[in-house]
Amino acid sequence: MIERVRALLAWSHTHQGKKMVRYVLGSVVATGVSFTSIAILYGFRIIPGVIWATLAGNLIATLPAYHLNRTWTWGKRGRSHFRNEIVPFWSMSFLGISFSQLGAFWSRAEVHSHTWSHLANTALVTGTNLVCFGVFFMLKLMVFNKIFHVNKLDLIEEHLTLEEKSAL
Repeated sequence: MIERVRALLAWSHTHQGKKMVRYVLGSVVATGVSFTSIAILYGFRIIPGVIWATLAGNLIATLPAYHLNRTWTWGKRGRSHFRNEIVPFWSMSFLGISFSQLGAFWSRAEVHSHTWSHLANTALVTGTNLVCFGVFFMLKLMVFNKIFHVNKLDLIEEHLTLEEKSAL
């Protein structure tokens, strides 16, 4: 077990490991923004409908998600490439938001069929959205890694000795 932890820590210091850690942390931030937005919008009845509050919260979260993934995780700078970066990102985001909307339809049915408190309803709506985000996490990781992939460092790392890798 200790060897696995050490191997994981060593991997997290490689270029690929750092990229994945940054992706996970960026996803945590985006999920937090979505969760908080939905909780505020629906919980404080700014947008009283489950469907619209979920849609708005998820759309709000895509802005930091794109920026964090592009700049921090994949190290892209400058102007975004519309066809190679923006279109695939928003396509995947809309797929995730669509899946979250299915969860929102289920949540709305549960909210309307029970007489729970608004706080319990808000917990159900935000929790369902959180689960839906989790389902798409790995798929987005694979797709975004292809979109923003910068392979120069990966190719260099393949040829390093173990001593050289540990010095990184």
